[in-house]
Order: sequence, then C-alpha cells, then structure tokens
Amino acid sequence: MVRVLIVDDHPVVREGLRGMLESDPAITVAGEAGSGEEAVARAAALAPDVVLMDLRMPDGDGVSATTRILAARPETRVIVLTTYETDQDIVRAVEAGATGYLLKDTSRADLLAAIAAATRGETVLSPSVATKLVTRLRAPAASALSRRETEVLALVARGLTNAEIGRALFISETTVKTHMLRIFTKLGVSDRTAAVTTALARGLL
Repeated sequence: MVRVLIVDDHPVVREGLRGMLESDPAITVAGEAGSGEEAVARAAALAPDVVLMDLRMPDGDGVSATTRILAARPETRVIVLTTYETDQDIVRAVEAGATGYLLKDTSRADLLAAIAAATRGETVLSPSVATKLVTRLRAPAASALSRRETEVLALVARGLTNAEIGRALFISETTVKTHMLRIFTKLGVSDRTAAVTTALARGLL
C-alpha cells in the first residue's frame, strides 16, 4: 500500500482528492493537512510514502514545506499539485526536491499513474510543465548575463537606483544604464521589475 498525505488549504479539494485516491486499492490516504506548517508536522508523524503538495497556502508555502519534509525524511516523494505553472514556481519546487509537478486539471488516471511512478523514483510532470522546462533548458546562451550584468541586476533587486548602483560598483551612471539595456535585451523584458522577476525565474540571481 502506498501511503499518501494530501496537503491543500481547501477542504473541498482535499475531500475530492481523497475520494479519487481511495478508489485505488493500492493507495491509502494516511492523512491531510491544510497549511505548510501542518504538512511538515503531519509528514513527521505519519511518514507517508508520497505527499501531494499544494503550492500556495497560509502558514508556510508548499516549497518551504517540501524542503523541510525532505530534509527530515529524504525517502518521501513530494508531488506538487497546483493551479500555478509559472517558470519561477516550477524551478523553486524542483530545487526544493519535488519528484513531480502536476496541475489540478490532471485526470484521475494520470494522478494515480503519477503516484505509482513517484514511488519508483521517477519524475512526473504535466505536459505543459515539461514543455516549460525543456524550453528553459534550450534557451540560447546569448540570454546568459555577464558577471557585471548579474552584479548590476542583483543591486536592482535590492532596490538601488542607477546612481546608487554606480557608486557601489565604482562605475558611471551611464555605464549602469548601458548594462541595464543589455540585460533587458537578453531577458526579453522592458522594465526593471520584469528583469528581476525573469532572472529569478531562470535561476540567474
């Protein structure tokens, strides 16, 4: 029997998932949790084989909960089950150690197959998520930032103005602006906020 812990902050979602999972004789629902903190505590108490983890919840999000669960029990498999599929969400979940990343429109058959695959140590991804990851990996090298561009963008992320960045790096404000234009071009964005967000999503910062 595969022991599954369901983590989602919506009771109706947890109830629906429980019904789907318990229809499979090879799966037993070991318990439920409605927040990140509760997920960590329940995982420690129940020692599930697989955790179905929502991403955005109160009292600790799914990524931080995944990190803590796997630090205490590396043999547990965590499958993110969410409505969100931004590059940043996917990368953060994978980096936290999640075995899979599925969307909540996944069919019952695919969900059950994913749980079985996860218990075998296989990675399970929704098709759209897999496409995003492949596209990210195939991104041209030209989009990579230079060391100086990375330094400039890191200071932008901290909220510094161009003048302040120039003083911090001992370069002129005009040079900072030039770096910013190159950063915008490489990342395919048009403003500072989008540059920081995109760089974080791509793991460049």
